[in-house]
Amino acid sequence: MCACKAQLPQMSGNVIVLGSGDTAFDCATSSLRCGAKRVSVVFRRGFTDIRAVPEEMELAREEACELLPFLAPSKVIKKDGRISALEFVKQTQDDDGSWHDDSDQIVRLKCSYVISAFGSHLYDEDVITALHPLQFNSNGLPDVDTLTLQSSEPWVFCGGDIAGVAQTTVESVNDGKTAAWHMHKYLQSLHGLPVLAEPALPNFFTPIDLVDIGVEMCGLKFPNPFGLASAPPTTAAPMIRRAFEAGWGFALTKTFVLDKDIVTNVSPRIVKGTTSGYLYGPGQGSFLNIELISEKTCAYWCQIVTELKRDFPDRILIASIMCGFNEEDWTLLASQAEKAGADALELNLSCPHGMGERGMGLACGQDAEMVRNICLWVRAAVKIPFFAKLTPNVTSIAVIARAAQEGKADGVTATNTVSGLMGLKADATPWPGVGKEKFTTYGGVSGNAIRPIALRAVSTIARELPGFPILATGGIDSAEAGLQFLHAGATVLQVCSAVQNQDFTLIEDYCTGLRTLLYLKSLDECSDWDGQSPPTLRHQLGKPVLTIADVIGQGVPNFGEGKKKRQEFISEEKARLNLLDAAPPSNRPVNVPKHPLPMIKDMIGKSLPMISAYGDLDNKQQQVAVIDEEMCINCGKCYMTCNDSGYQAITFDPMTHLTKVTDDCTGCTLCVSVCPIIDCIRMVDRDGPYTPKRGIPLAKETVSHMPAQ
Repeated sequence: MCACKAQLPQMSGNVIVLGSGDTAFDCATSSLRCGAKRVSVVFRRGFTDIRAVPEEMELAREEACELLPFLAPSKVIKKDGRISALEFVKQTQDDDGSWHDDSDQIVRLKCSYVISAFGSHLYDEDVITALHPLQFNSNGLPDVDTLTLQSSEPWVFCGGDIAGVAQTTVESVNDGKTAAWHMHKYLQSLHGLPVLAEPALPNFFTPIDLVDIGVEMCGLKFPNPFGLASAPPTTAAPMIRRAFEAGWGFALTKTFVLDKDIVTNVSPRIVKGTTSGYLYGPGQGSFLNIELISEKTCAYWCQIVTELKRDFPDRILIASIMCGFNEEDWTLLASQAEKAGADALELNLSCPHGMGERGMGLACGQDAEMVRNICLWVRAAVKIPFFAKLTPNVTSIAVIARAAQEGKADGVTATNTVSGLMGLKADATPWPGVGKEKFTTYGGVSGNAIRPIALRAVSTIARELPGFPILATGGIDSAEAGLQFLHAGATVLQVCSAVQNQDFTLIEDYCTGLRTLLYLKSLDECSDWDGQSPPTLRHQLGKPVLTIADVIGQGVPNFGEGKKKRQEFISEEKARLNLLDAAPPSNRPVNVPKHPLPMIKDMIGKSLPMISAYGDLDNKQQQVAVIDEEMCINCGKCYMTCNDSGYQAITFDPMTHLTKVTDDCTGCTLCVSVCPIIDCIRMVDRDGPYTPKRGIPLAKETVSHMPAQ
């Protein structure tokens, strides 16, 4: 409702709405709510030409609005100075597709109100004169090229309603983009300047775009910290080329070997995970693969490295290589990759399947002494930086990382995929299953499902080896996830599964998202935000709600008869309120950075001081759960999980389904974890000390084995 109105306008009698768009049907249903006895929606074309979305038209039909096609208004009938009827002529279509008025067929409809809700036309003679010498079409609108929006005058472009092309607001906005491009082409042509064949308008620009997300590691300058891992997205040269064109800061080649170690993959070999349940299509939480390394030769990759570095000198290209525990092989392969022009090397010491059986990959990466020796061999062979890619399938990844550091590696990649068996079908066959025998093997699990494992690996290495560069990989599917790894101690970020879920254009969201996250840190007004998410306001279905308990003195459920009562109370309260009583909200001032914009290097390791041993945690600072009754949808999930998996600290009213946290709450946070409404349950500081219920009292001589607080 407009803020200048205290209540809805009052209507009566018959209402005629002219038009067939979303606005027309909105006006029709709104007229009924304002008191109209009967509403007729009249339009010039047929039902197949209706421009409104189906939902809008169906709503009007359900509310008994009358729909009258093929009628064009021709005359307004007045009585005693007021509209009493509207006269229409029938619209007919000729064989050539043109429409015209049939004055022999006339329809007169009685009405009290007429609402015009169709597209704009030019009626103002001053405007028409000002548009001279533009040519006009039969509809009285400027004649334009529908592809370029250029008028009869080459320097004049028209869009939106005035052009008679766009039928929606969104299309009108797109007209502006289309016209802008062709204006550019026209201006360039005046000076004989070349123009791209495909439109290439600049993106929307804000101060966020000025945020620097470049980072330097081991003397290598990365334009942004996001790169492609050595994985299916870098299977071939054209893929890496397209990734660089899309904006990725760096890429690793698919792992390649000497010709004597070349492989041939099996199929099927890359399958969706079961960790997200029965989810099909993109957005998979995990993948499992039994794919080996690249099937392409060392010569191919060395040639490709040279070509890519020639064409993308500002992008970082890292060659991923693998050998067995053989000094001569590592020396030869590393030297060839360096000679080809690679910026750095990644030593694949962690492939969890297939290669270990050949004495490569995991077979080397699980032995600290072998890792140390391999790194020493490579260090003696090349001068460029190199990083050992570690496996999470070890007892202590920090021990392996330290061995790489002692072997003079410049850093490590943490981590490769986690060894696993994704699933077995109802007939006991595995997936993926190879051949008629349906044999499988333990493969590598990747994606969001392994992010906690990868975060632990990265933070563990960063804590044990301060300042040692880490390339993180494992579940980086967004800018927010990437920031988590930076906070955990990583310097740059490798991505694979997220690209498998979508494509290389992800980099646009990643870079814009990371710039935004850094920019928000400079704004005091956003200090209480969680990343890009502002604090959650009290709501129902996204709309602010009144506190019913404050109005009637008791809680009311959000389902069944209770929901109807809530709606009645809210309607009565809103009817009692006068919108003019409250001053209109002032315009929000533009947020201006109050602090210097942070850089990527400032984010690295920021969380490490807060990651500690369990014995350092204070068990005297306790919290309890609080349920917001107005946001609660009364599903009872918090009660169920607390009753059968927690501490029986939530009561559930069988009549109202309202839940309440009792004094028995121990702050386990299970209820928060399963609640489907974000921030409906919050954790707050406990009033007073926490006294555990021991079941049987402790003996007086009992000594705690936990460190004293």
